Amino acid sequence: MKRALKQLERAIDQATTYEEWREACLEHDRLSGADSWKEIDRSQHYDYELIRNRLAQIRQARERNDVNKLVFHLHEGLHGNLGNISNPALYSHARVGTKRLIERYLAEVTAALDYLCDNEFEGLPFKEKLDFFQTTGQAFGQSCLMMSGGAALGLFHIGVAKALWEQGLLPPIISGSSAGSIIASVVGTHDDSELLTKLEPENIYLEAFKVVGWDGTLRGKPVLDGNYLEACLEENIDDLTFEEAYRKTGREINITVSPYDRHQHARLLNWRTSPNVLIRKASLASCAIPGIYPPVTLWAKNIDGEKVPYIPSRKWVDGSIKDDLPVHRLARLYGVNHSIVSQTNPHVVPFLARKGGGRMLPALGNLALRNFTMNARFVLNLAQRQVQSNDLGLILDKAESILKQKYFGDINIIPPRQATNILKVLRNPSVEDVRDFIRSGEKTTWPKIELIRNTTMISRTFRSCLQRLDRIETEKLRHLRLIRKEG
Repeated sequence: MKRALKQLERAIDQATTYEEWREACLEHDRLSGADSWKEIDRSQHYDYELIRNRLAQIRQARERNDVNKLVFHLHEGLHGNLGNISNPALYSHARVGTKRLIERYLAEVTAALDYLCDNEFEGLPFKEKLDFFQTTGQAFGQSCLMMSGGAALGLFHIGVAKALWEQGLLPPIISGSSAGSIIASVVGTHDDSELLTKLEPENIYLEAFKVVGWDGTLRGKPVLDGNYLEACLEENIDDLTFEEAYRKTGREINITVSPYDRHQHARLLNWRTSPNVLIRKASLASCAIPGIYPPVTLWAKNIDGEKVPYIPSRKWVDGSIKDDLPVHRLARLYGVNHSIVSQTNPHVVPFLARKGGGRMLPALGNLALRNFTMNARFVLNLAQRQVQSNDLGLILDKAESILKQKYFGDINIIPPRQATNILKVLRNPSVEDVRDFIRSGEKTTWPKIELIRNTTMISRTFRSCLQRLDRIETEKLRHLRLIRKEG
């Protein structure tokens, strides 16, 4: 038995596709006894009795075609983490999946939603049905993918996005800061027919870093050539505005930028708040680390489709230093209440735990980090009061912002610790480097796939149902206009 498990563990480590990895993991669960654990409802990590009852109520109402009772149970009882079923601890015992009870419950809820969406009922007119899906779906919330900064280490995000996309789990709401903004922009400007090809290492333009010189740093001159980075973005990102990209792909891309002024708040750019801004320029600004790259003027398309400066009086810099993971803004804009985070910032990753959801390291390490952060913020605050220079004051302001932020989400995908990674932060990677980063991102994401699949299953079903109902409503309105025209 031990020998067979060791062989399976080698197969898991050496898997080149998710399908290979999953097959080996399922066999490992069968031999290790984890399958038996899945069949037992009881666990201290969730309210299994509540889930049993909810499953029975929904199934009974659907099987009896009791639409009113079914709508009542769904409207009153759907919550994003009902009974703590999204607890990461429920996904740590087996290699793949979790309790069968949770999987049966999620399958029943999605089947009930599809049943209500795709059938007509006398007691549920179309308008009431649409209202139910809109209000209940909004109350339930939805998930987002947030990709952090990290310079060249951000290539890890490509593997994360690729693994999620291949499983049909890439959230339509995606945010990116700094390096993450580049990957978000690539994903957001290429539709599904283009994306797989675009995410191949050979098709990613790699030359982003060109040193201008370190000697002018103290005089406020940038270290790296901003034009060189901009040329790299032009090779990878289609020349679209946020609204044009959304119309093309259906993905809602969000990029954080910070104003090149002291004591100003970061801004979240997307097709809702800044539809006419050009994505390439937004990503360039989000990558403009103060002192490393020069600040950036955003550009947009005017009413005649001409490219013009956007808020020409203001310049912008790296979004990561003010709002690396803009979950609160995404919550206000889209109703996001669940986040998947791909975190590669070199000043953050060493302090994140790989197990237990990816929170900060526990016990003494976390206490020491909190004490250091508190003292550092106090010193920075004192220094800001004494500094008159905007450039130096901006650096201190941004440094304090870095210490204030929360760098993890509900599900965290964090690259393996490698001491040599720090040497790659501002180095142009080779094709082989890119391939390694992508493979690392994929393999780190695979163990999270079933957790992501389950925690996003209901929100994905709501979204799909609303899209189908919107098409029906559009067809009804078109038919009504034709009747009126003929009459």
